Amino acid sequence: MMSRGWRSLAAGLGFAATLPLVGACDSGGTGGGGSVSEPSSGSPGPIYVEVNQSRDQYGKQAIMLQLTNTTDAPLTVTAARLRSTLFDGDISWEPLGGSLELPPRQPKSLPAALPGAACEASGTASPELNARITYAATGKEPVDGITDASDPFNVLARNAGELCLAAEAAAVVSMVLDPALEVAADGRTAVVRLVMTPATPGGSAKSLTIESIDGTTLLAETPSDPWPRNVTIAPGDATRVLALHMRPARCDPHAVAEDKVGTLLPLRVTVDERQGLVKIAASNELRGRIYDFVTAACATAG
Repeated sequence: MMSRGWRSLAAGLGFAATLPLVGACDSGGTGGGGSVSEPSSGSPGPIYVEVNQSRDQYGKQAIMLQLTNTTDAPLTVTAARLRSTLFDGDISWEPLGGSLELPPRQPKSLPAALPGAACEASGTASPELNARITYAATGKEPVDGITDASDPFNVLARNAGELCLAAEAAAVVSMVLDPALEVAADGRTAVVRLVMTPATPGGSAKSLTIESIDGTTLLAETPSDPWPRNVTIAPGDATRVLALHMRPARCDPHAVAEDKVGTLLPLRVTVDERQGLVKIAASNELRGRIYDFVTAACATAG
C-alpha cells in the first residue's frame, strides 16, 4: 500500500541515521543534487538523482534520470518523476516490467520523454528541480519520497531552450530536408536540399534568419561550395530551397556504424530576439542514402 503524502523515506526504511549521503546538498538547493529526504526534516535518504542525456537521445526530446542507490541493500523502484519549472508537466519514468531493482552503490539510467517546454521560463540557467521516487526496501511496503535533483550538464535548460526556439521557428517557416540525395559523378561529394516553406502572414514572429549551418560528425561543407549564411525568410515569402554541397567529415571505420547525430543538421538561427540551434532531422530514407554516400565516398578516398 502506498504511503500517504510526502512521507520521509528514511523513516520508511528505518535506517536513515546510518545512510551515507552521496553528492549531499543543502535541502534548499536549486539543482545541486541530493538524496531522497523529507523537505521539512532535511534528513538524508537512500537514492541520489541526476539528470543526463545520451547522444542517441539528443534531438529526440528524451533524457536520462540517473538513480544511485547509496545503501548497502537493493531497492526496488516503481516510478520516478522529475519536476522542473522549464517544462509544462512532469518528466516521468515507469518501468515496463512493473519495477526496477537498484543494486547497492550503483547507478542506473532511466529513459524519460520530455513534455512541452514552458517557454516563458526557458531562460533560467539553473532551475529548481524536484524528484519524486516511489520505491521499496526488501520486505517493506513502497514509499514516496522527494529530493532535489542535480543537472550538472545543464541538460534541461539546453533542451527547453531548443524546444522553444524550434516552436518559434516553426511559426515562421517549415523546414525539411528533401529525401533525395544528388551524388556527384566522382562519388566524393553530394547535394542535400533544405526546403523552406514560409507560414502565411499574420503570425507573431516577424522573420527568421539562418546565420550559418554547422557540420555534423558525418557531414561537412565542400570548400568550393560553402553553405549559405545569413539567409532571412518571413511569413508570406515564396518557398526557398537551399542546395547544400557536402562531403564526408570523417572516414574512420566506425563513423557510420556508431553514428547517432550525424544526419541531424544544425542551423544557427535568430527568430526575433531568440538565438540558438534548430536541428533538422533527415528522414529514414535520406538517412540511409547519406550513410551509403559516406561509406562509398570514404572507400573511394581510400
